Amino acid sequence: MRPVRVVSGAFTAAVVAASALVLAAPANAAGINYVALGDSYSAGVGAGNYDSSSGSCSRSYNAYPELWAQANSPSSFSFEACSGAKTGDVLSGQLSVLNSATSLVSITIGGNDAGFSNTMETCVLDGTSSCLSAVSTAESYAQNTLPGSLNTLFTAIHNKAPHAQVVVLGYPHLYQVPGSCLFGISDTSRTAINGAADTLDGVLDKAAANAGFSYADVRDQFSGHEICGDSDQWLNSTTWPIDESYHPNASGQANGFYPVFSQYA
Repeated sequence: MRPVRVVSGAFTAAVVAASALVLAAPANAAGINYVALGDSYSAGVGAGNYDSSSGSCSRSYNAYPELWAQANSPSSFSFEACSGAKTGDVLSGQLSVLNSATSLVSITIGGNDAGFSNTMETCVLDGTSSCLSAVSTAESYAQNTLPGSLNTLFTAIHNKAPHAQVVVLGYPHLYQVPGSCLFGISDTSRTAINGAADTLDGVLDKAAANAGFSYADVRDQFSGHEICGDSDQWLNSTTWPIDESYHPNASGQANGFYPVFSQYA
């Protein structure tokens, strides 16, 4: 009977160890301290259901950071992203919540620095020639000036949250080309705008890699759901309020940004 008792003891120890691991798992999952930084694409402008206390930052309960927090119940969640934010705004106004205990950070940034809002206004109001010129100016800024600003910002994020997994999310193509839209800007302008998104995403990808951060590309996820697409569109065209134009709607946040971010979080 002695060998049986030895086996029984070993079995009991294994059960206790396994139980400890099971009990520890939720604590590990709950140990995430998540901070969401960035611009309107992270704030959720265009997705509706805004938090009235966020004021002009227009943070939406439908935004991907909120959706992730609701699904994963992190130990702490700080939603700092704000409509209109540029790299300097994040640097001066959104980083105070970061610390050595921060374990997850998400950010979309760079579109406002490169002036894409003004570029879209030019493309919609002033025709193809002016649109192509505005796109070229935005791309030049993204390639030549934005990398330095991103480096400064990403260094500051790392210094304040040295143990965090930082996920830099890119921007989707706005248009399906050719598409089902009969009116609006030309396919030439739409193609140029998508090309500008490619340029910006390439800059973000490189800057994230240089900082040791993860880059999350959303373009494939949004494919087929752009403006002028034949299926369910996840991006707003020209809307009212006007600042919601050319931003992901609630479906774009839930089906576009959220699942891509979740792969890295």
